[in-house]
Amino acid sequence: MRRTYQLAGSEVNALRGVDLDLAPGTFTALVGPSGSGKSTLLRLLACVDRPDSGSIMIDGTEAATLSRRGRLRLRRRTLGFMFQAPADNLLDYLTVRQHLHLAAQLRGVPDGRDREDELLELLGLADRADRLPRQLSGGEQQRVGIAFASFGSPALLMADEPTGQLDHGSVDAVLDAFLAMAEAGVAVVAATHDPAVARRAHQTVRMRDGVVEEYGRG
Repeated sequence: MRRTYQLAGSEVNALRGVDLDLAPGTFTALVGPSGSGKSTLLRLLACVDRPDSGSIMIDGTEAATLSRRGRLRLRRRTLGFMFQAPADNLLDYLTVRQHLHLAAQLRGVPDGRDREDELLELLGLADRADRLPRQLSGGEQQRVGIAFASFGSPALLMADEPTGQLDHGSVDAVLDAFLAMAEAGVAVVAATHDPAVARRAHQTVRMRDGVVEEYGRG
C-alpha cells in the first residue's frame, strides 16, 4: 500500500509500499518511532481512509476500492477500533452491559444475554456489568472498550496506543484481554511505543519512514 499527503504545500510519503498479513487468531504489535506510518496504516485498515495504490483485503472484501458508504458498512460489520484514552472508547451514561447492547445494534448482531455474559467473563468484567465508566478503573475501562469493539467477533480489532495511560497492572490485564480475543479467532493489531505490548504479542512489525523495516516474534 502507498499513501501520500499534502502538508504545508509539500508531499509527505506516509506509506511507501507496505505489505502486511494479519492472520486470524494473532496479536500483532505495530512498533516504530513517531512519524513512521503506524497511524496512517491503522486509518487505512480501519477503512477511515483509502490508499493511493494497493489492496486492502479484509475478511474476503477488497476495502481499498469501496465507496465511503461501503467502507462504513464494512467498519460496522467486521472491524473494531480502540483509541488510546480509555474514556474515549466509552459513553459515560451507559453501563458496561448497555455498551454491549449498543455494539450488538451497530453490528447487526442478535442481542443475547448469553453472548454478553460469555464475553464479560472472558475479559474479567462479569462483576462490573452494571457499572458506569466513571465507576471503573482505567484498566477496566479499556477492557470494556475491548468488549465494545470486539462484540460479534469482528475480523480485525485495532488499537492505537492502548496502554499509554495505564499502570503496570492494568497493562497486563489489557494484554491478557487482547490475547483472549486472538484466541477466539480475531486478528488483533496494536500500534504502540510500549515494550510490554511487543513482548506479549505473537509478532511485531517494525516500521520506519513509511515502510515495514522488520518482522519479528513478540
